[in-house]
Amino acid sequence: MNRLCDSMEPKVMDDDMLKLAVGEQGPQEEAGQLAKQEGILFKDVLSLQLDFRNILRIDNLWQFENLRKLQLDNNIIEKIEGLENLTHLVWLDLSFNNIETIEGLDTLVNLEDLSLFNNRISKIDSLDALVKLQVLSLGNNQIDNMMNIVYLRRFKCLRTLSLSGNPISEAEDYKMFICAYLPDLVYLDFRRIDDHTKELAEAKHQYSIDELKHRENLMQVRLQDERARQEELEKHKSLSAIREESELPNIEKKILECSADVSELFNELMMLEMQLVEQLEETINMFERNIVDMVGLFIENVQSLMAQCRDLENHHHEKLLEISISTLEKTVKGNLDEDLPDDLRALFVDKDTIVNAVGASHDIHLLKIDNREDELVTRINSWCTRLVDKIHKDEIMRNRKRVKEINQYVDHMQSELDNLEYSDILD
Repeated sequence: MNRLCDSMEPKVMDDDMLKLAVGEQGPQEEAGQLAKQEGILFKDVLSLQLDFRNILRIDNLWQFENLRKLQLDNNIIEKIEGLENLTHLVWLDLSFNNIETIEGLDTLVNLEDLSLFNNRISKIDSLDALVKLQVLSLGNNQIDNMMNIVYLRRFKCLRTLSLSGNPISEAEDYKMFICAYLPDLVYLDFRRIDDHTKELAEAKHQYSIDELKHRENLMQVRLQDERARQEELEKHKSLSAIREESELPNIEKKILECSADVSELFNELMMLEMQLVEQLEETINMFERNIVDMVGLFIENVQSLMAQCRDLENHHHEKLLEISISTLEKTVKGNLDEDLPDDLRALFVDKDTIVNAVGASHDIHLLKIDNREDELVTRINSWCTRLVDKIHKDEIMRNRKRVKEINQYVDHMQSELDNLEYSDILD
């Protein structure tokens, strides 16, 4: 990490430093002289380089409202701040500083490339506003929890990630985990991720990823429901505003606006419901594939177990037949040392009788094993079919209920508008 230089005092960014930096990076020779004479407006600057200046605190950048590239690496900055007005910033380098927490980036909605390499960061968060983020460099920090990777799934444009030099990069499953949870990533730690690695990672973490996608879909559904409720609330406010209006032309105008809003609300709610149906269908299909795979694995285990039972029964039959024939020979020769029960002695008449009796017992045992296997397989298949059918039917009923609720609500709103009488309002 960066250390405060003994020979230099820590500095704060002031106008003098900024003017000097802009002048150094501006046009040279005759054009440069002219620019110095007339002055360069900070709002016209698109790129600013402030590296290796022993800066302790970020400040006074509010005038650079059109800045697109900012270089603040190799300083002693401890906190990310003072960037709220740089809304056009695309490229930001804060590497080789003393930053411990990611913060102060909420307004940088156009940022595509962010470098926080070689700092003191232990947690990846507070990047939600960076919806266009493509490149993120966080190498040589103190990130030690693999769950930080899951947070990065929300950045759909992220293609390049650097985390080498962090404690998590020493984990045995480091690369596979990242490739599985960030499937759209192209480069990891400055190396391209090949398709074979992605396939292996996906197979290794399939069940965890499927479960995570299910939770993400549920969260998306909740957000959509919340958004729909907010829109409904706004429509109710519109009706209240009409009732409070006293000017007839304004009333007519607001009624027309509210009617258009109701139609727009209907379209929006139906669109959200269609999106929800598609998401749930994908989730249900994924669940169905997983449960079918689990049932298939269970059936394989049952069949393997029953095959072992058959092998044991065959071995038992062979041993029993061998003992029975040996006992028959001893009985015929009168060399049997122990007395046999009368019903058992009745079997030892001749070899055919004893072989038939032992064979019949063997067939009964095998039949019981076969019946038990068929019962288990039939029951688990039947359970799986009923479960999947119920989930599909429940989703159909949910969709029908939601569409009915939307129509009823919109009809109610439209009915209130249609029944709204000017006299009632004016009174």
